[in-house]
Amino acid sequence: MIAFGGAIGDVLTSSTMYGSTVRFAALLVFAATGEWIAEKAGTMNISVEGMILTGSFTAALGSYLSHNVWIGLLLGLLGGLLVSIVQANMSHRLSSNQFVVGLTLNVLAVGLTAYLNAQINPTVERAGIIRVPVLSRIPLIGGALFGQTWLLYLIYPLVPAAWWLVYRTRWGLEIRSVGENPQAADVSGIDVNKRRRQSVYLCGVCAGIAGAYLTIGQVGSFGADGVSGRGIIALAAVILGGWTLKGTVGAAIVFGFFDALRFALPALGHTVNPQLLATLPYAMAIATMLIFAHRGRRPNALTRPFVRGLT
Repeated sequence: MIAFGGAIGDVLTSSTMYGSTVRFAALLVFAATGEWIAEKAGTMNISVEGMILTGSFTAALGSYLSHNVWIGLLLGLLGGLLVSIVQANMSHRLSSNQFVVGLTLNVLAVGLTAYLNAQINPTVERAGIIRVPVLSRIPLIGGALFGQTWLLYLIYPLVPAAWWLVYRTRWGLEIRSVGENPQAADVSGIDVNKRRRQSVYLCGVCAGIAGAYLTIGQVGSFGADGVSGRGIIALAAVILGGWTLKGTVGAAIVFGFFDALRFALPALGHTVNPQLLATLPYAMAIATMLIFAHRGRRPNALTRPFVRGLT
């Protein structure tokens, strides 16, 4: 017990741990913010994993071809958007089962990116680190929040922009209405499936940014196994957050903490079974699904396809 208490104390007083938590959480915040928008419209994107992975590869490819981080970011965004276009139109134009489509896209993304990576083997230009004067010197959290790669700072405008879009615009009102009562929204003249497709596109853009951040902002290379289920964890973050944006961001930070823990404890000199540590984020995701899936205020029409005239 004393050893456990000492390990917790070391973790909570380590600036490295805070930095790692923010870096791991950033990817989840990017992806989960887009997923939150999509779920507010009533659609659950299992393919968010494939969106992140595709964005990760296209960001590496863009960086390799152009030797420019901005081009890498743009192609990463477009890679996530490409997967979302397929998901959105298959699910909300052709009325295919959104879960089957999502799982298929995830498998396709894994195989295709692994094949292309083996053929091209792109080298990646990494984004530089920018330290914000004064703020980066705050004890413990300064470097974690204000001493990171500039790609991570895109979170700071993205999250409030997503909140404003959903809660302060007519489009956001329509998005929430098709997620709560699509039949009533349809009677009001709202194109339900069009709004749902648009929300999935936004999810793809955010997930593509997440993939680009992973490749050119965090790791510095592409790996077909680099995403490692973080798309599913992003889904879990939305559920744990009770389908609120602040809750989603908070849940992403919690998952990021457990992800960082498996690297921080050995670095701080504490011996813990590495396999156990590796399973922590995923065990948390499963526990979240089991405990909170029916407790949060989920959109009433979440996962329910809309066909005009059917209730």
